[in-house]
Amino acid sequence: MEVGAEPSVARLPTGLAEFDRVLGISPDGTAGIVPGSVLLVGGEPGVGKSTLLLQAAGAWARRGARVLYVSSEESAEQIRLRAERLELGLPPELFLLAETNLQRIAEQARKIRPRVLLVDSVQMIFAPSVDGSPGSVSQMRRCGSELVMLAKSTSMSVVLVGHVTKDGQLAGPRLLEHLVDAVIYFEGERMHAARLVRAVKNRFGATLELGIFEMTGHGLRERSSVPEVGQGEACPGSVICPVIHGSRCLLAEIQALTATGFLGAAKRKSSGLDANRLAMIIAVLEQHAGLRLADRDIFAQVVGGMRVVEPASDLALLLAVAGAERRKSLESGVCAIGEVGLSGRLGGVTQMEQRLMEAARLGFGRVLVPPIVLPQRTKGVEPLVVRSVQEAMEHLG
Repeated sequence: MEVGAEPSVARLPTGLAEFDRVLGISPDGTAGIVPGSVLLVGGEPGVGKSTLLLQAAGAWARRGARVLYVSSEESAEQIRLRAERLELGLPPELFLLAETNLQRIAEQARKIRPRVLLVDSVQMIFAPSVDGSPGSVSQMRRCGSELVMLAKSTSMSVVLVGHVTKDGQLAGPRLLEHLVDAVIYFEGERMHAARLVRAVKNRFGATLELGIFEMTGHGLRERSSVPEVGQGEACPGSVICPVIHGSRCLLAEIQALTATGFLGAAKRKSSGLDANRLAMIIAVLEQHAGLRLADRDIFAQVVGGMRVVEPASDLALLLAVAGAERRKSLESGVCAIGEVGLSGRLGGVTQMEQRLMEAARLGFGRVLVPPIVLPQRTKGVEPLVVRSVQEAMEHLG
């Protein structure tokens, strides 16, 4: 059998631009889910997975695409009430099914022939021909394989919702992650409005993209930046850094706190940051900035649930820790970009022009940058060149 290059497979947009960005963009510029693909969405209980997929299902149905929403945990009446609360309505092309039997789900899918089949959640469905309770290894293996075969044989897109364990991993066998085409994590704190969608596996797109939502009383609302991050009053231990996620630039607020600890047993805790990177920054501050941190407990985090691992955030993390220790801060409207080396010198980073443009768009007039040659001057922002850790520390206070 010969496989030709044409025609290209047309994606099905969800109507949620942030979600489509994470799913991937085809060469012709269209974004969304690929027909015949299988998508696994994971997240902690109550974070909003069902809300996101119900909004996407409603958007697909309003565009004329037939959708079958299968709930193994809620009744059809409960889903209808949730749709009314979110003011989504139930378009004629959106079909609801409350079922846990895989055989009946497959029968209804072949009868209705939807373009998208959503199963919430995959751990609660079972195959009658397989021994074991729902969620067991044998049941998950059979149910996952059957749904993948259904998607590939009918060109039906299948979206599965998976539970997440206490350590943040998808429950069930890892085989399920290998079977599907894309694994999407829906992250966020219940007490915070920000919700982040990221792909950890995607056969049809990049795994670096990040989608940002805000949880409201009427469902999820798309955002261009993390809601908690903005240009507020400068305070010690807080520094803003433009970071790159896929094709977009976002401003991340890095916070640090130092407290009295015990020599030899000082705590080093981080959230959203690489712990090894934090340890290196602390060593650089002790060696090249004269700070005594061996007996200080140090805590660092990224606001809004973001995860920042690129070296471009080194300078912001360093200034946040130093500012928290010295009780000094950068001036208002100043952010920082740069990689910190073990020698105390600052190194250049990629996509500097895009970072400066995003900082200027959100009102930051000055940016601490390493000594690099900028392609052109960015309107509305003044680069402040710093060559070493000592020069960067001079801007505190």
